[in-house]
Amino acid sequence: MVKELKKNQELKRIKVYINGFDEQLQGGVPEGYVTLICGTAGTMKTSIAFNVLYNEALDGKTGLYVSLEQSAKSLLEHAEKMGYDLSKINLVVMSDIAKLKATIQDIKSAKGGSLVISDLGAIRKQIKETKIGPSGDWLNVIKNIIKKLKAEAKCDLFVLDSLSALYVLSSFDDPRTKLFYIFEFLRDAELTTFLISEMPLDKSRYSEYEVEDYLADGIILLQHTERFRKVIREISIVKMRSTDCNTDVFTLEYKNKKFYALQGGKPPLV
Repeated sequence: MVKELKKNQELKRIKVYINGFDEQLQGGVPEGYVTLICGTAGTMKTSIAFNVLYNEALDGKTGLYVSLEQSAKSLLEHAEKMGYDLSKINLVVMSDIAKLKATIQDIKSAKGGSLVISDLGAIRKQIKETKIGPSGDWLNVIKNIIKKLKAEAKCDLFVLDSLSALYVLSSFDDPRTKLFYIFEFLRDAELTTFLISEMPLDKSRYSEYEVEDYLADGIILLQHTERFRKVIREISIVKMRSTDCNTDVFTLEYKNKKFYALQGGKPPLV
């Protein structure tokens, strides 16, 4: 069945929870979109993605964060240092695929929202072979986790950290075709998805195969810029479909446990 197109103002949106930035996106990223969060190392890609899922969990939603390399322990220690109060949400760490049913039951029994961290890095350590599943890679593992959480735990959001790690673990002999079906799978699942994409140091491309740029509904760019012998972080919207967005470059700051997008050293004009 072909879904009717909605007018821009009727689109439900998910906040990025960056003060001064959501206003530049007509309130946030449209629900069900697949968005790339691109940047070189140290630009806070992981922190931005975690920030969305944490705040949505506070609002009663369920989100899945799949970490392919960074351990859940490392991720959560970093979050606590940034000031996130993890006791305010139902936090579930899944480091064993066999405990997926228990994870789902934990989510169902929770009163509020949940943030599920699937620590595939830990699972990889448990299994000597780095390629598993019927297709010979980890992609089916991730898809099965998503299907179960969506169907049985009403999962609303998904973060994959990162695309670069997935490419190492899976076969991408025909990347254009395979990526097309991955993006379509995520859209059909009706998840609001954030895919973390590592950029090369020369910033020559947003993603590994460059086809991701076209398949994605949106691209949020994070970068370092040198000014007066200081390195500052910046954030901008490269594209966001069905959105009248401001593509200016904003200074990205994190203070008082919140992210801020600043223009000219002051909050941006709306």
